[in-house]
Amino acid sequence: MTTDAVAPARPGYRFYVLAVLVLVYMLNFLDRQIIGILGPRLIEDFGLTDTEFGLLGGIAFASVYSTLAIPLAWMADRFSRVWIMTGALAVWSGFTALCGTAQNFTQLFLFRMGVGVGESGGVAPAYSLIADYFPPHQRARALAAFAFGIPLGMAAGTLVGGLLAVAYGWRTSFIVVGLAGVVLAPLLLFTIRDPKRGATDVAPPAETAPAAAPAAGDAGVGRLAANVMFGVAAIAAALAALNQFAGLAFGDARVLGFGALLALVIGVSLLIARTTASAVLPKKSFWLLALGAASSSVCGYGVAGWLPTFFIRSFDLTLSQISWYYAGIVLIGGVAGIWLGGAIADKLAKRGKGAYPLTPAIAFLISAPLFIAAMNSDWLIAQVLPGGGTHVQALTLAFLIFLIPTGLNLAWLGPVTAAVQHLVPAPMRSTASALFLLINNLLGIAVGFYYFGWMSDLLAPRFGDESLRWAIYTGMGFYILASILLIGASRTLKRDWVD
Repeated sequence: MTTDAVAPARPGYRFYVLAVLVLVYMLNFLDRQIIGILGPRLIEDFGLTDTEFGLLGGIAFASVYSTLAIPLAWMADRFSRVWIMTGALAVWSGFTALCGTAQNFTQLFLFRMGVGVGESGGVAPAYSLIADYFPPHQRARALAAFAFGIPLGMAAGTLVGGLLAVAYGWRTSFIVVGLAGVVLAPLLLFTIRDPKRGATDVAPPAETAPAAAPAAGDAGVGRLAANVMFGVAAIAAALAALNQFAGLAFGDARVLGFGALLALVIGVSLLIARTTASAVLPKKSFWLLALGAASSSVCGYGVAGWLPTFFIRSFDLTLSQISWYYAGIVLIGGVAGIWLGGAIADKLAKRGKGAYPLTPAIAFLISAPLFIAAMNSDWLIAQVLPGGGTHVQALTLAFLIFLIPTGLNLAWLGPVTAAVQHLVPAPMRSTASALFLLINNLLGIAVGFYYFGWMSDLLAPRFGDESLRWAIYTGMGFYILASILLIGASRTLKRDWVD
């Protein structure tokens, strides 16, 4: 496909592009989150602890997904975004299918890393494409519509993955959903055109393309950040070597070695993206937006990945029942929350840019107590109905309550990603998005999925099968932290905004 073709003027094609990108994002999240519904079967078949399963859903995926997104986004700012996304789709779908062939924990861990490798090129280029197809006053809604891929993918992964696992086994679930992405790749490649960068901006400057390569002196902050990560990598590698070969107790050599490799990859990524990093890292708004989103994602990804297991342990549901029950929660609540978040932020932003982060900040403050209330629906129903109510009534109440925080939990996607797009000039948007996603996903996915499993194992001696419930309770504090950070961003965003 031709890079930087003139953006089509026809609104119909613009919305077709958005629809295809939503479909790709749906598969992105389907392949990413299907492990959640399959968790109970994987834990049973491989004899995993909750902590080990947390590693599969978290660090195995997030380590490569977050770090490789930066060099791939750097390429997307210079070459065809459509070609990069097509290749990414084929890779992550292929590795998802390979997950169905895993014979042990190590193989499944490596295949999940492969899924992360592919998905690292699937999101930031899409953000940039949407920003070049939709003008500024429509971007939050367009990006919110793109984010529909999240609840659609999570719902499809939960429903299709769960039902296939019940009927044919978890291996078939991985293989079927993986092959679906391979089939979609040609549609993306041959029907989507790469528009001119900055084409829909208020005053799209013809000379913006050379801005991607300013003078070397402008990249000092990015180069410094890269050198810091190289230093961390060297220290971690030295400690791992001393542990392994000198017998000194500095921690687990494998963990230190993995950390050294991860820091090295981040350092190389920052060095590649040093120009954009130098433009965005000094801005307070970037850090407040990224860390605020990451704090919410600890709960968002973590709770989403562990709720199917919670429903089995605490709600006494079967895998087949969970497939329908949780898919309904994610689909209805998620779509409503994402759209309202984008629409409300676009409307309020006419009064001030601070509305973009302030809208989700308020949403997170409401989410935390409602998640806890939904998890205790049996107690709530007993306070209202004589005799305590039935199990079905408690499940129905929980379903209705879960809809609200599930929607509010995703309300940040349109407003915050739209704000990040305006922290840099148009030629840097893919890379800026990848830097944002590095922080959001490395903390959100890796920490979130792992945290709830680790905390569940930690609390198991006291709470037994209910330890996961209490682990989720403790995680709600991350929503409060997210709100505080995003409120801070609402006060700095106007100063850092780039039209």
